Amino acid sequence: MTNRDGFSALIPAGKISGPSLGRRAFLGGLAAAGAAATLAACGGGGGSSSSSQGTGRLGVYGWADYDSPDLVAQFTKETGIPFSLDVYSSNEEAIAKLSAAKGTAGYDLYMPTGVYIPQQAQAGLLEELDLARIPNFKNLDSSYVNQPFDPGNKYSVCKDWGSTGFLYDTTVIKRDLRTWDDFVDAMQNEASKRTSIIDAPNELAGLYAWRAAVKQDWTSTDPAFLDGVEKFILDQVAPHVAAYDSYPGSSVEQGKYALMMAWNGNARLGLVAAKDPARYKWVLGAPTTELWMDNWAIPTGAPNPDASHKWINWILEPDHSYTDMKYHGYNTGIKGVAERAEKENLPFRDMIIFDNAQRQTMQVGALNEATERLVQILNKAKAVSAS
Repeated sequence: MTNRDGFSALIPAGKISGPSLGRRAFLGGLAAAGAAATLAACGGGGGSSSSSQGTGRLGVYGWADYDSPDLVAQFTKETGIPFSLDVYSSNEEAIAKLSAAKGTAGYDLYMPTGVYIPQQAQAGLLEELDLARIPNFKNLDSSYVNQPFDPGNKYSVCKDWGSTGFLYDTTVIKRDLRTWDDFVDAMQNEASKRTSIIDAPNELAGLYAWRAAVKQDWTSTDPAFLDGVEKFILDQVAPHVAAYDSYPGSSVEQGKYALMMAWNGNARLGLVAAKDPARYKWVLGAPTTELWMDNWAIPTGAPNPDASHKWINWILEPDHSYTDMKYHGYNTGIKGVAERAEKENLPFRDMIIFDNAQRQTMQVGALNEATERLVQILNKAKAVSAS
């Protein structure tokens, strides 16, 4: 990544057509950020202004519906610290608000996706953590600490992580699907105009690059690669897409789609809520797919950093973390969760717990100069799908 002097070169000025995205958007929701090329000057923010400025609360700025309400209530009961939440719908929206506030937003805790952390740290948006005040940090599996985006966990601690695959309706698609190539074939045949794609530009590059026939680096900035993404998406994908939906799990019970590209946790929530979950089959994308990680971090100027550290330490306690994992459906990276999920026969645990072989197929994304082109491709794809 060549631009490290802020965010303007990495977040395009263009807008994604359609609604802003929810909490698992990686490069989506740019409409909320508006003219993001002038990010440092943006007013930003879509929260309810319930930050902790001068109140003694733990003011959290994060994704919606991402922590168990029972755990939040338990934390307040045990510590006496009230918990308040303002919600953002994309990383870009959050960055815009924190940048504009210049340390006065009044938030104590924040949930950035990993690849955004280096730029935010360099821009002075994040406080350094005091790991001595987070003794439960030791409970994290070594695979989820000391990440390339934050060596030494100077600014962040893993909240949870996940990947991308797909669900399909076996009453419509009556053959086994195992790979992204199978996904594309079914989309073009049995599930044509009954397929949903995650509403985020980077996922388009992934769908192109993760297939066995291509198997390229999905974070490439090579113009020839991006030309290949555009031709594939506009010619072979968009004509068959019914919707660009980052949360298709909420539509499983209604049978809205026959084939759904989805993040694992959202797909699992759909099956948990379904009256007939056996109708659907989950497939982790193959031969390769993505790995993303959301994190706990403290924004610069946090009024109550002591409360921030207390929450992070509290949620890293294995029982608390496991309860949260069951709620949102994403692996929290705590040692022993796989064994406990197996022992307790946690429903659809194969959609949360991935083995070593599966993790080896997962590739981390990147913020780079390809972003603006991918936004343009997504907008073009939506126009083709709507025609």
